[in-house]
Amino acid sequence: MVLPLVRRDDVNAQAALDVTFLFVADIHACRMESGLSPNCEQEGKTDANLLKNIAALNGITRHAWPAEIGGKPTGLRSAGQPIATPLGLITGGDATDDGGGQTTLPSEGTQLLQFSHRYQQGAGTDRVNFPVYVGLGNHDLDQDGPRDHLDWYRRELRDYVELNHRPSVIFKPPVPVVDYDLQSDCYSWEWGGLHLVQLHRYGGDTRKDAVSSLPWLKRNLATYAADGRPVVLFQHYGWDIFSIERWDPAATTFDDHGVGEPHWWSEADRRALLDVLPGYNVIGLFHGHQHDTPMIYSAEGLDLFKPKAAFMGGFAVARVTTDRFEVALAEGDGESLKFTHAFSKAINSIR
Repeated sequence: MVLPLVRRDDVNAQAALDVTFLFVADIHACRMESGLSPNCEQEGKTDANLLKNIAALNGITRHAWPAEIGGKPTGLRSAGQPIATPLGLITGGDATDDGGGQTTLPSEGTQLLQFSHRYQQGAGTDRVNFPVYVGLGNHDLDQDGPRDHLDWYRRELRDYVELNHRPSVIFKPPVPVVDYDLQSDCYSWEWGGLHLVQLHRYGGDTRKDAVSSLPWLKRNLATYAADGRPVVLFQHYGWDIFSIERWDPAATTFDDHGVGEPHWWSEADRRALLDVLPGYNVIGLFHGHQHDTPMIYSAEGLDLFKPKAAFMGGFAVARVTTDRFEVALAEGDGESLKFTHAFSKAINSIR
């Protein structure tokens, strides 16, 4: 669904651009009808840890952009300034641990319910206080249902995304977006002169009978970003070692030395996505998937940002202004907050 783009005067678009947002990935809601999914308690995928993450997200405006991390200057132009109220929280996949937490017969998934009770905008300390833009990952989409309901897990998660974001003539979702692709469930929205795109597992995903989002993405960027406005992408997989690992027959596992089948997405998948982006002002891509290590890195001409998993307290805060893009990675434990990485670069908001 493509809604008409409201064109603005270039000068006004530049003057209006000052956007702060939050990003998390790998929430891994684990609640089942009785207890948690196997190993979730040991891995820290608990509701108590999600509540700590939510407390840190909701409390972000009590903090300032870091001037130093580990005793070294961050180089942020925003250093020392209060962090503004975020316009929203974007999630980068693996909202749930096991396809939403369904049981053996179709019913409402307990893990999806847990996710919605925590990472859907609401009042109070037990849920996110900002609009939430939902993304799906391999833990949400890879699991098959029983033979007679093969796509049941995936369909419930995709329905959740659609009900939260796809506007229609008679229905206004909680967080409406500008352009929603019914085939892939990818979508985009605008904050001032900033264009943002949710690609779920990855742009061009065709696994488990998914429909590639690349034809839609080509049309989307041509419609909404041809004027050179900055574009930010969100998906689950990245270019880190874990995301691009392949089968290693000698070690009988997937690793960074493997030369066999890719574990998550292939070089051809990555090239197909990258081939859509030239000519557009893509200033960064946020992803998840790897849980333990916060990363800010570059690959294939992209600046990439990956916080620690949400159930481990990780998140990113970003600010895009007319001429600057800044990101800080943080780990929160309720009221306490530690910044671990920072990034700053000059950009052109309208070329």
